[in-house]
Amino acid sequence: MWRGISGAQLVDVRTRAELDWVGRVPGAVHIEWNAYPGGVRNARFPEELELAVDKRAGAVLFLCRSGNRSHHAAAVAAQLGYAESYNILEGFEGDKDASGHRNTLNGWRVAGLPWTQG
Repeated sequence: MWRGISGAQLVDVRTRAELDWVGRVPGAVHIEWNAYPGGVRNARFPEELELAVDKRAGAVLFLCRSGNRSHHAAAVAAQLGYAESYNILEGFEGDKDASGHRNTLNGWRVAGLPWTQG
């Protein structure tokens, strides 16, 4: 269960570098959408998702930096038969502000949702 949603799983699709340098969500399943360095798409994403998250478990929430990679991950999950696949809009760091900076307008961290850095 994640944050009171019975059976829900949170899948963070950011790179390991993002988790290490920017922060992570406690209790999230981590499956990279793109590999670091290089940004090459993780061809094993479908297989890794099916190994880590039970299709019958309920809602699967996908998170990345801004909501772009997680959007694609949620779409792939739906194609794989995950009936309740959701993209977390705005992502972990949110949209860029007028100065081009994230973590000021919206997103997971700005909303005060749980995260750690280390």
